[in-house]
Amino acid sequence: MRDFLTFQAMKENKFEFNYKVFESIDELPEDLRFLLNEARQVTENAYAPYSNFQVGAVGRLVNGEIVSGSNQENASFPVGLCAERVLLATASSLFPKIPIRTMAVSYKSENVKSDHPISPCGICRQTLQEYEERVEHPMQLILGGMTGPVYVIDSASRLLPLAFTSEELR
Repeated sequence: MRDFLTFQAMKENKFEFNYKVFESIDELPEDLRFLLNEARQVTENAYAPYSNFQVGAVGRLVNGEIVSGSNQENASFPVGLCAERVLLATASSLFPKIPIRTMAVSYKSENVKSDHPISPCGICRQTLQEYEERVEHPMQLILGGMTGPVYVIDSASRLLPLAFTSEELR
């Protein structure tokens, strides 16, 4: 068996993407600042008695409507729902086939400082990628804590390179 490090590949590829980093919410354009402030407030709606990690997500649809979601935990882990998926389900139910233009995600916790961006979990990344594919529209992400830097990513799909997509099932 060959050692992985000495294995000679025919070709090596690289995946990378660019994203914007703002030092604080104050540097964001007004429309993005509004969404992140709303996401920060929506963390109050989270039901997180087990993790004490409250997440809020707010999305602006292409028609201008605003939809929100917060994480909802359950004693029977892992049947809880992340804020991002709650938002997607709500938007899809209330406004079928209307793409989300931008989603802001924030968090707060009793256990850790909320002073930097967090990224959606793996299940959320898969769900966000498939949502973009389904509505045929990229979704800009704004990721930030209660304070500190903010990341702006032009498409949620960037977070899931080499994604398993519906194409593989056709």
